[in-house]
Amino acid sequence: MVTPWRKNCSATHGLPHKLARTAGKGIARLFLMSLTYATERQVAVAAVRRACALTSSVFNKLVRNETLTKDDKSPVTVGDFSAQAVINTILGRAFPSDAIVGEEDSADLRAPSGEALRSRVVALAHDALTSELEPGEQEAWGIGPAHSHTADELMDAIDRGSHPGGRAGRARASSIRALPRTDSMRRARRAGMWTLDPIDGTKGFLRGEQYAVCLALVVDARVELGVIGCPNLPASSSSSSDAAAPRGCIVVAVRGHGAHQLPLAAPLSAAGTRLAIPTLGAAELSLLESVEKAHAKLSFNARVARVLGVTRPPTRMDSQAKYAALARGDGGVYLRMPTGTGYREKIWDHAPGSVLIEEAGGVVTDSRGQPLDFGLGRTLGENFGVVAAGKEVHSKVLEAIRVAQEEEAREEAQEQKL
Repeated sequence: MVTPWRKNCSATHGLPHKLARTAGKGIARLFLMSLTYATERQVAVAAVRRACALTSSVFNKLVRNETLTKDDKSPVTVGDFSAQAVINTILGRAFPSDAIVGEEDSADLRAPSGEALRSRVVALAHDALTSELEPGEQEAWGIGPAHSHTADELMDAIDRGSHPGGRAGRARASSIRALPRTDSMRRARRAGMWTLDPIDGTKGFLRGEQYAVCLALVVDARVELGVIGCPNLPASSSSSSDAAAPRGCIVVAVRGHGAHQLPLAAPLSAAGTRLAIPTLGAAELSLLESVEKAHAKLSFNARVARVLGVTRPPTRMDSQAKYAALARGDGGVYLRMPTGTGYREKIWDHAPGSVLIEEAGGVVTDSRGQPLDFGLGRTLGENFGVVAAGKEVHSKVLEAIRVAQEEEAREEAQEQKL
């Protein structure tokens, strides 16, 4: 019986010796890379899952049970810091030399005025890290009842997210201790870094609607792994309008290995349900948009929808849950156009979603059709918007944007003449 590995290698039989040797090395490299990112996937899903449990607990304890003023964001602050402490602790133990580009730092928590907030963050993060091990989790990641984490350790973990970003940031794999590795697997590793948004969609979180815990691994400015935890997203698109339907899922994508959806409580070894963006006609399309007008130019989106012939109303939700919805066939187009000049998109707001859409069979670019560049630092550089859609639709959306921009420019010119 030929094993799958040997069967793959036998594909080089009959080639000239030098070519066969080169092809064999390529197959081996792909095989080893697959094993390499399997470890990252396991750790990342475990970290995001624990952070999702923490943020859900924060909502239930601090939002539902406490009286908030209209603009009080303290529960989000507690959740942000606590979730970042949990995820960075796990990444720091599993991959001690990895860089992390995160949204938060601990300066406010370390100040004397931050003592009360710090105490809450430390208690929540400690409880999340020391809860019982789930199947597939490892004590070596700094989790489980056998561990204890001091306030200073958790503050330091939060500050691991202060990396400036760029095109490198990962040490050689000899410093990675998540799982045992062979020497050949160590050599297969390249430079990279993690991006983290502990609570993406803060207003959605406060409303009890959509938010996400978002983690990605970027290697040589290319996203290789993305994990998005969506505690409030319906488990299936067909049940989105059913308030009693199960909610909560994790979507995960590894480059070259597809996109999948897992239940929040699924074992780390679970493959999950394969996600694929379906082919949709104009009559079936709707735009996935931000809820907040400050985050995207919604009036321009309406113009694009008209040019495309889209008649369905847009679906508006906060956070990268929009990417998860698109990957499983909801909507058909994610459009985020800039509201003005000056704002630059953060890499943690799009890194996991971009690889998820690509692995689900879609395309993600800016409005000019250029790929997003995750090697520029903590932002994507000059803001030309973000467009994500299935392969059959994406080029049509870009053309509709061009037409809509020309229409808008003509109207503005006419107004200036009046």
